[in-house]
Amino acid sequence: MYELLLAVCINGDPAQCMERRLPLGEDMNMMRCMREGLVHAQKWADAHPDLELKKWRCVEPEEAAAGPVGAYSVTEVADGVFVHRGQHAIPSAENLNDTSNTGFIIGGDAVAVVDAGGSAVMAEALLAEIREVTDKPVKYLILTHMHPDHVLGAQVFKDAGATVIGHKKLDRALKARAQTYEDNLKRLIGDAGYAGSAIVVPDEGVTGSREIDLGGRLLVLEAHPTAHTDNDLTVLDKQTGTLFLGDLLFAEHTPALDGSILGWLKVVEGLKTRAVSGVVPGHGPVLLDWPDGSLPMVAYLEALVGSLRTSIAKGETMSKAIRTVGDEHRENWVLFDEFHPRNVTAAFKELEWE
Repeated sequence: MYELLLAVCINGDPAQCMERRLPLGEDMNMMRCMREGLVHAQKWADAHPDLELKKWRCVEPEEAAAGPVGAYSVTEVADGVFVHRGQHAIPSAENLNDTSNTGFIIGGDAVAVVDAGGSAVMAEALLAEIREVTDKPVKYLILTHMHPDHVLGAQVFKDAGATVIGHKKLDRALKARAQTYEDNLKRLIGDAGYAGSAIVVPDEGVTGSREIDLGGRLLVLEAHPTAHTDNDLTVLDKQTGTLFLGDLLFAEHTPALDGSILGWLKVVEGLKTRAVSGVVPGHGPVLLDWPDGSLPMVAYLEALVGSLRTSIAKGETMSKAIRTVGDEHRENWVLFDEFHPRNVTAAFKELEWE
């Protein structure tokens, strides 16, 4: 199997050049790759007007996998289910927004990817890991919610031929935030690190639940009411009982509220009855027991609700609540100062209207 390695530069800044991996999504020998490579490379370049194609060459996947990412790995958490653990970190030029968990599931005929990672470079690294394990086509990219650390690598899988699926509300949410997400990430990881990344809206939206078949392997996609966001989607692999929760579950990393704190607690409570073999959180260890894995996050959210209700009942201001509520949880969570004040703000606004 051969793939293309493109040498590209940022338009308007030829000093910033890089190699980008172009998966072809099918078996291809060297002769066919050389014959058809220019067509594939030009099609990719046309889809990335921010980048100028300098040259291309056919390479084996092992060579294409090499690049700026450095150490990158996946863990097989169940038969045919692989997860990459993201870092607990703020996006930077050094980590290229490798800050969330991503994964893939291999069926008899095809592969489904769950979340695309926070940049094109990280998505390419994930795709390289897929190609280390299987040459089956990536048929689906399933996005668990709108946040940029989970979606900005989507163009890589779109280029590989994947159908992009998300919650029915994901399309609107991404369109409303696209420019902000893109501008912020370019500022944090730099233009070169961002190159090729993009907001990609879903091809298909899920209402309620839906099954997809990877070839003798069924996945159940379930859209949830407003919780962590208003577009949370979970993915259950029926064969192994592995449940991808996206950011409905945080472990170690401070939870980040962008929806409804009461809705979040309600959704998690409902999911506790599910008989699953293990869950993959959006942030934290690649696999956790269920429902025990939810207990620290639920305790934090419930404590936040209780403390804020007391604060509001006393007539305290939001600014005081931000300074005082929940500080006793600081030692339990990574990135507490970065995310806890936002949680207090969002939850205060929700609870003061009870």
